[in-house]
Amino acid sequence: MIVRRLRYLAIAEPIVIVLIFEGLRSITIFSISQRDRLIIDGLIIAAFIILGVVMIRAIRRTKQTLERQNAELLALHGAGLDVSAELSLDAVLNKVVERARILVGARYGALSVVNDDASIQTFLTSGVTSQERARIGPPPSGHGLLGVVLHEGERLRLPEIGKDPRSQGFPPNHPVMHSLLAVPVTCKGPFAGNLYLSEKEGGGEFTPGDEETLERFAVQAAIAIDNAHLHRQVTDFAVGQERLRIAHEMHDGIAQLLGYVNTKVQAAKEYIRQNKTEEGMEQLRELAAAAREAYSDVRESIVDLRTLSGPSRSLHVVLEEYLAHWKMQAGIATDLLLDEDITVPPGMELQVVRIIQESLANVRKHARATKAVLAVRKRHGKLSITVTDDGVGLPDAPRKTDFPRFGISTMRERAESIGGTFSIESNPSGGTVVHAEIPLPGN
Repeated sequence: MIVRRLRYLAIAEPIVIVLIFEGLRSITIFSISQRDRLIIDGLIIAAFIILGVVMIRAIRRTKQTLERQNAELLALHGAGLDVSAELSLDAVLNKVVERARILVGARYGALSVVNDDASIQTFLTSGVTSQERARIGPPPSGHGLLGVVLHEGERLRLPEIGKDPRSQGFPPNHPVMHSLLAVPVTCKGPFAGNLYLSEKEGGGEFTPGDEETLERFAVQAAIAIDNAHLHRQVTDFAVGQERLRIAHEMHDGIAQLLGYVNTKVQAAKEYIRQNKTEEGMEQLRELAAAAREAYSDVRESIVDLRTLSGPSRSLHVVLEEYLAHWKMQAGIATDLLLDEDITVPPGMELQVVRIIQESLANVRKHARATKAVLAVRKRHGKLSITVTDDGVGLPDAPRKTDFPRFGISTMRERAESIGGTFSIESNPSGGTVVHAEIPLPGN
C-alpha cells in the first residue's frame, strides 16, 4: 500500500507543480518582472525539495516496516522450524509456549490443553521457575479468563486483565500480570487448547502486530502438534504390530520347542525301557542342551525388547548400545559400520533393528565365529544392512536332532513387511553373509 502511494505521488506531484507553474506564467506573461520570476523559480525549487523530503521519509518508513516484517518473519520461521523439529508431543508443547513467549517478547507464557467439557487437562508455563510454579499451587481448573474457550479466529487482547468482567483474580504467590494476549491453537487432530502471553517486555500492552504474529505462530504450532500426534500414532501402531509379531513368533516357537522336548522325552523313555542307557542319556543330554539354548534365547530376547529407538535415541546410539551388550554375551568381536546421515521412520526402524538382532543371534548360536561385521549403509535411496561372520557357514540340510530354528524365515518376513528384500549365503571359504535392502521413503 505504501509503495503504491509513493508511485502515485511520484507521478502526480510533478504534474501538479508544472501545471501551477504554467498557470502562474500565463497570468504574469505580459507583466512579469525579474523579481516575480525569481519568486516563481524559488517556489518550484521549494516544491521539488518538499517532494524529495516526503519521498525520502516515506521510503525510510517503508524500509523500516519491511525490515521489521522481515525480522518478524525470520523469527517466526525459526520458531516454527525449532518446534517442528521435535517429534515427542510433550517436547513440542513445551517448545510451543517457550518460543511463542520469546517471539512476541512477553515475560510469561502458558499453554492450556482443553478437554471436551472445557476443563483444563494440561497447563504448561514459560517464564516461571519451578519454585515459583510450586508456590502458586495446582494448575487452573478452567474458571475465569483461562476457562474461556477460544474457537478458530477468536482472540483475546486485554490491556488490563483485572478490568475484564470474566476475570476472577489470581491465586496467592501468583506473579503480577496486567496485559494478556491469547489465541487458540486449532489442530486437525484431537488436541485443543489456547496459547496465552502476559506482560509485554519493556512495559506497555500488546499491539495488533503482536496479535497477528502470535496467530501466525499458532498455525505453525498446530501443524507441529498434529505431526507429533501422527508420530505417536505411528509409533503406537508399530508397537502394536510388533507385539502381534512377537506373540506369533512365541506361539510358533513354543509349539515347536514343546514338540521337540516331547520327542526327546519319548525317545529317552523308549531307550531306557529297552535298557539302552547310553542312547537314553544322549537324548537327555540333547534335551539339556536345548534347555540351555532356550534359556539363552530368552535372555537375549529380553535384551532385544529393551533395545528400542525413540525420539531422543538415534539408530546409531541404539545399535552401539545393543552391540555392547551382545558382544559381552556372545564373546565375538564385532565391528559396526554405520552411515551418519541415515534417517529411518519409526515403524521401519523397529523392523531394521529386529532384523539385525536376529542376524546376530544366529551368529552367536550357530556360526561358531570369532569375528562379525555389521554394516548399515545408505545406497541409491535404499538402506543396506549386511551382517558378515567368519564362522562355519550354513549347513546343506538341517539334521533331525537339530534344535528348531526360525530366524531366517522371521528376518525375511520382517524385511518384506516394509517392502524390502532379504538374502543369506555362505562364502566358499566359510562364513555367512546376511543381507537386507529396505527402500527409504522419499527416495
